[in-house]
Amino acid sequence: MRRFIRHPAEIPIEVRRDDRRSQGAPRTRNVSLGGLAFRSAHRLEPGAVVEVEIPFVRPGFRSAARVVWCTASAGAFELGVEFLDAEDAFRARMVEQVCHIEEYRRAVARVEGRVLTVEEAASERIDKYASQFPDADADS
Repeated sequence: MRRFIRHPAEIPIEVRRDDRRSQGAPRTRNVSLGGLAFRSAHRLEPGAVVEVEIPFVRPGFRSAARVVWCTASAGAFELGVEFLDAEDAFRARMVEQVCHIEEYRRAVARVEGRVLTVEEAASERIDKYASQFPDADADS
């Protein structure tokens, strides 16, 4: 049984193991407070510890994660990782930003007819709305 709600999000990520960056620009399939799922050209054994980075979110996101599952799929692998960092609030903020970027990208396509890459959507959204982002250091 899943403990966290999964949010579909196809975003580019970087995954490193033993100081080697993943090849083939993996993209997430979904994100939750507990971790994320992504497609990769490389198999990783469950239990392996990796570093996951989402380079375009603000503040930047980087976290150690443990591979929970890995399944062969159409010449590649689907992987699920769980975050090792216990700071749920930070992960929640990252998930929220990722979802807002995806929502912005879809809205621009629907309303303006422009098709943006995730990176372009992130950059535009940050430029437009950065002043409205809550302070990451603010007390709750």
